[in-house]
Amino acid sequence: MQGDHWDVTYTEESAGARLSFHVWPSSRLEATRCVAPIGALYTPLKQLPPNCAPPTALQYDPIRCSTATCHAVLNPYCQVDYRTKLWVCPFCLTRNHFPPHYAENISETNLPAELIPQFATCEYELPSVPPAGPPAFVFCIDTCAHVEELTELADSIQQVLNLLPEDSLVGLITFGTNVQVHELGFEGMPKSYVIRGNKEYGPQKVGQLLGCGGGKAAGPANGNRPTGAPPPPPGQHYNPQQQQQPQGTYESPGQQVLRRFLLPVSECTMTLESILEDLRKDPWPVPSDKRVARCTGCALSVATSLLDLALPRRGARVMMFVGGPCTSGPGAIVSRLKTEDMRSHADLARNAEPLHKPACEFYASLAKRHAVGATSGGKGSSSAAAVNPSATSCHAVDVFACSLDQVGVLEMGELVEATGGLMVLGDSFGQSVFKESLRRVFRTYEDDVPEDGGKMQMAFGATLEVLTSREFKVSGAIGPVTSLGKKGPNVSDLEVGRGGTNAWSLGGIDPGTTVAIYFDITNPGTSPLPEGKRRFIQFLTRYQHSNGRTRLRATTLCGPWYNPPPGEDKRAPPPPGAGGYNMGQPNPVKASFDQEAAAVLLARVAVHRTETEDVADVLRWVDRSLIRLCAKFADYIPDDPNSFRLTPEFSLMPQFIFHLRRSQFLQLFNSSPDEAAYYRYILSRENTTNSLVMIQPTLLSYSFNGPPTPALLDSQSVRADTILLLDTFFHVVVFHGETCAAWREQRYHEQEEHVAFRNLLEAPQADAQTIMDNRFPVPRYIVCDQHKSEARFLMAKLNPSVTHNSEGGAGAQVFTDDVSLRVFMEHLMKLAVQS
Repeated sequence: MQGDHWDVTYTEESAGARLSFHVWPSSRLEATRCVAPIGALYTPLKQLPPNCAPPTALQYDPIRCSTATCHAVLNPYCQVDYRTKLWVCPFCLTRNHFPPHYAENISETNLPAELIPQFATCEYELPSVPPAGPPAFVFCIDTCAHVEELTELADSIQQVLNLLPEDSLVGLITFGTNVQVHELGFEGMPKSYVIRGNKEYGPQKVGQLLGCGGGKAAGPANGNRPTGAPPPPPGQHYNPQQQQQPQGTYESPGQQVLRRFLLPVSECTMTLESILEDLRKDPWPVPSDKRVARCTGCALSVATSLLDLALPRRGARVMMFVGGPCTSGPGAIVSRLKTEDMRSHADLARNAEPLHKPACEFYASLAKRHAVGATSGGKGSSSAAAVNPSATSCHAVDVFACSLDQVGVLEMGELVEATGGLMVLGDSFGQSVFKESLRRVFRTYEDDVPEDGGKMQMAFGATLEVLTSREFKVSGAIGPVTSLGKKGPNVSDLEVGRGGTNAWSLGGIDPGTTVAIYFDITNPGTSPLPEGKRRFIQFLTRYQHSNGRTRLRATTLCGPWYNPPPGEDKRAPPPPGAGGYNMGQPNPVKASFDQEAAAVLLARVAVHRTETEDVADVLRWVDRSLIRLCAKFADYIPDDPNSFRLTPEFSLMPQFIFHLRRSQFLQLFNSSPDEAAYYRYILSRENTTNSLVMIQPTLLSYSFNGPPTPALLDSQSVRADTILLLDTFFHVVVFHGETCAAWREQRYHEQEEHVAFRNLLEAPQADAQTIMDNRFPVPRYIVCDQHKSEARFLMAKLNPSVTHNSEGGAGAQVFTDDVSLRVFMEHLMKLAVQS
């Protein structure tokens, strides 16, 4: 793996982790000079090949280190003394005894799975934790949408019901001016409870309003209503004979909710489908000068309270389908008066939007209440959640927003992120972006996957803990994570992202969820590390599988340190005739650099900083980081830009940063606050490959000259006789050059003698379909022609090497004042070589 070049993707394939550097500098000073973040992109549920992990989960609890501050899991990098039956923890160097059932059988030729050298990842199904049961799904439907939209949405949800396991639970809430909780367990006629949409409701209040206050299921002998039972209709008296439960049986509020409002799919499909078929638009009248009253925030509080009441420790999803902005009750983002505009970036920058902050605080309070579950809530309870992993949220909140207007994704973002939920942003519930994305939420493992075949890929209530050896510490994590406030000896004072802890709640996760972990090398430069010393990282991911069982995945990584020779870090100017900086100097740190992982780690930090800093300041920080990185690792003669050279390990980094600066993540032009929040959230949870496609889209060129070829993301790639396929992750664009579009309009592809042209037209469409088949959220598919309006989706992403200001040059003109990559590189070289 080492040789002259590192295989930087090996750890991703074998362990689900991608590191920015594979050889780490041994001192804090040298690590600072490396500029690029030292970190890892870890995908906890990545499916690994059978030669890198046991094919099925191990059906026993893991062996853990006995040190109170460590508790590392037994792994192949532990030193084992087979004679005395001891193992040494590589993290804290403690000597531990094997339990008797291990000690009796273990030998050099008879190893348990977790000590087999190639099994750096092991997954355990914990028998000590009782099964939680199948997951639950609460569908929250916005009835303020247009009738056609409601019909499309109801049709999509009916299709999804057929994808659910028969024992999974479902509930239905509809909301408009008020919130309706549908009692699916009531047979004979549709029945729902209407709750006013102007305030927030906690679990106890929701239970009381739904008649689920707890108490005896049957009434006392005097005929009075039992505690918590719903009142009888006006003019009628309570009849104890109507009760079905045996007299005196106690039924908790949660049990009543499970009996009446959350039922297995197999029992309530007919009832649910009849309600969906009869869905009607919210009946409350709307004056022409006002927006509809939509109580999204109230509906969310009712849905989460319902789950907290009934299933506090079981995996569940609140699936919110929204067709417009919240205008009523808690979480409102805009007034009902149409004279008041929706918030814009400019309004937010100057704090001119009075509803934004209260809405954010409301959804943040829901996130905090949800994340700690049964604990007391608030900041003080985060340590309790850290001690008890079951106290993390098992309920994910998903938002499917389909509207031409903003709906409040920016404000709801913290709740979605804290619970590990999903976001999908579309224009209509009839779009494939929504319909296909919703189906893919319920994806299952292939039938040939051992043990998990046919089961849903989603998981719940996940927590991630990171252990490190003593020479470095954890600075923080960026992704769909919430700090559990767990302090330890390996927690750094230098915080990046969500720092100050080595454990986080992830909530809902799937095989694509990826978290960025950042490290801080704390070893002082005064004490070089011994030669051959190794560093160790262990990722411990505990989660609730879709089958209800709790699992723990332990991934352990090992890597080398590099002690720079004395004097190398002084960075004195080279003597005359000796060449420039770095020329001819072998540097293992430099050779082990993964520019793709580093670009994504840097992008996540930049996007995270936009939450608290001005975008212009973040752009300046990104520029300075790139200049310092090139000054450190490029080969050049001081003050001579023409001598500037980057080795292959670094050669793509400048163009990654160039496209990051122009991307929708750091440029707010032409995007709403909701879109900006959505794009940034998706970037924070995707793996390295997908994140790179977002930062620097891929471009394929199709022509008569040969098979499809990768093309430069440059305006010179646009030619009249070629077809381009652009993949930006969020959009897949098939772009026809002017001549190809004209031939297609004249229907040459329908003539037999022009079969080659027909094949040329079909090839990019087939490849586009392949791209879209394996992606969540499903990208928007755009077919456009040169010089037509939708060509902007391609032209905006190209490097503007030919603009309206330049003279001559092949390719299409890009009407922009942005600098081209060539000008960007000229400035970079000039600044990097300054002595």
